[in-house]
This record gives sequence, C-alpha cells and structure tokens, in this order.
Amino acid sequence: MEEIISGLALVLVASPLTLLEQTSGLARVVLGILLVLSVFSWALILQKWSQLGGLDRKTSRFLQMFRAGGGLPNPKTLRAGSSGTPLIAVYDAGYAELSAQLTNGNPQGGKVKNANAIGVDMRVAAGDEVRKLERGMSSLATIASVSPYIGLFGTVWGVMDAFTGLGDAGTASLRVVAPGIAEALITTAAGLGAAIPALIAYNHYLQGIRSVASRMESFAAEFVAQVETLYSSANPPGA
Repeated sequence: MEEIISGLALVLVASPLTLLEQTSGLARVVLGILLVLSVFSWALILQKWSQLGGLDRKTSRFLQMFRAGGGLPNPKTLRAGSSGTPLIAVYDAGYAELSAQLTNGNPQGGKVKNANAIGVDMRVAAGDEVRKLERGMSSLATIASVSPYIGLFGTVWGVMDAFTGLGDAGTASLRVVAPGIAEALITTAAGLGAAIPALIAYNHYLQGIRSVASRMESFAAEFVAQVETLYSSANPPGA
C-alpha cells in the first residue's frame, strides 16, 4: 500500500512531458484531438473578441449621435462618426425604406405611407446582424460541451490500463500503475483545459450579443416613432 501511495504521489508531481512519455498511443490520439479543439477554440475566441470588443461603446456613440439632432441624420454622417456597430446597418435599412416611401424618394419632404414597413425592414436587418455576430458561437458551445467527455474517455482508458497492468503483474508497483494513471491525469487536464476557456468565452460573448440584439430592437422602435412624428403630415419638418 505504501508503494502505491508513493507511486501516485510521484505521478501527481511529475512534469507534463514525463506524463506524456508514459501515455499510450490511444491517449496521444485523444490529446491530439483536444489540442486541435483548443487551438480552434482560441482562434474563435480571439476572432469574437475582435468583432465584439468595444461594441457597447460604439453603439452608445451611435445612439448619442442619432439623438443629438431633431431629425434623421444622413447614414453617411453616422457611419463616419460611429463605425463598427451593427446599428448602422439597421439604420440604413430604415432610412432606405423611408426614402422610398416619400415623394420622389426625397427624405426632406413628403408623407410616410407605411411606418410599419419601415420597422419590418429594420427588424430584418437586425436579424441579419445578429446572425453575423453569432457565427462561431455554436462551435464554442460544442467544444465546451464535448471536450470534457473526450478527456473522460482518455481517463477511463487510462484507469483500465492501470487495472489491466495490475492484473497481469499480480502485484502493485509504480512501474505497473504509472502509465495508466498518467493517461488518466493528462487527458482529464487536457479536456478541462480545452473546455473551460470555450465555456467562459461563450457565456461572455452570448451576453454581449443579446445586449446588442435588444438595443437594435429598441432602436428600430425608436426610429419608427420618430418617423411617425416627423412625417405624419404632408408638410413635415426638415430632416
């Protein structure tokens, strides 16, 4: 029993390279799969960070510019002053539909025909923007869900090897149990190492996407309300 305890202690404090050297071919295949998943996960995390980083600040800047005047600013003006927010695409959709409904397509005069159609176009554009933001999120969720199970498979296989070695040798020793225990430890750690960053990033980015989606929905309603105020009569105020 003392030899088993000391053997386990040596395995626990062994370096990762030492543990890797003691793993079987199957365990190395499992580790290779987890390494690929981890690299792919980090690539997605960095890509989403680049896409979503500072999005709240950019969106707030856009709304500030939109609400600064009494009319509807030109989309080019808003794009120049607050690029990088999906609300620009939503605004473009609403502004284009508004222009099409006004007399001769002139946004400076005329009467809006169907404000609800403007809201529909803006919600469609918002849905397209949300789908763009959600690209890669399902992959992060899959990696976060699957990686622990792949690691667990390697863990179970390592424990099976340890017991098989004990049965074949007929005695408990470090030489017998170390390879199996090494497989169990390193595959478990690799599975968690791939899953935890993916799970944290998924939850963080999902919250950010939901926040932006909510703001786009609110902005569409705000835009339609302002259109109805400005273009409810035949001679609306200038935009």
